[in-house]
Amino acid sequence: MTEQVKFWFDVSCPFAWQTSRWMKEVEKVRDIAVEWVPMSLAVLNDGRDIPADYAAAMEANWGPARVFAKVKEEAPDKVGELYTAMGALIHPGGEGGKKGYGAYDEIIAKALVEVGLPEHFAEVANTTDADDLLRGFHATAMEAVGDDVGTPVVKLGDNAFFGPVITRVPEGEEAGKLFDHAVGLAEFPYFFELKRTRTEMPQVR
Repeated sequence: MTEQVKFWFDVSCPFAWQTSRWMKEVEKVRDIAVEWVPMSLAVLNDGRDIPADYAAAMEANWGPARVFAKVKEEAPDKVGELYTAMGALIHPGGEGGKKGYGAYDEIIAKALVEVGLPEHFAEVANTTDADDLLRGFHATAMEAVGDDVGTPVVKLGDNAFFGPVITRVPEGEEAGKLFDHAVGLAEFPYFFELKRTRTEMPQVR
């Protein structure tokens, strides 16, 4: 039977990117169906007292997140493809960590062209027109997993979790094995957290 997976992401996050690439590997070796849903670190940090440098990064993150919300609403079958295209430019392409409103405009435009989506989707990046949509999608992640998390949020079966947080992307049966273990843990309604200190950053390739 096909395993249903719901995956909430912010395209700017390198940890979410690594986990998403693992999920793409899992698709090759397990019978799964992934629904890609935008969430937003900018929404998560809205109104919080955060360092100025991080606040500038959150300003930049609004643009792509708004675009994903609009695409999820109007062309939901293209969200995963757009995430792959835009994420590849940001992470392996070395275009991440931008700061300030509009910083990802060029990346957004390139990714939309790559996946064949009309340029009007980019128009919401620097307006608040899609903010209600984005906050709504983000809220579904928070409702599923709780408030004390970041991105990604992954729902396996009946339970959602922050993560798995991985720094390297397993391939082939190794990816499938990690997925099997994650699904196994998710079967226990009283399992909440398994964590250790990270000793390396995402090894994006």
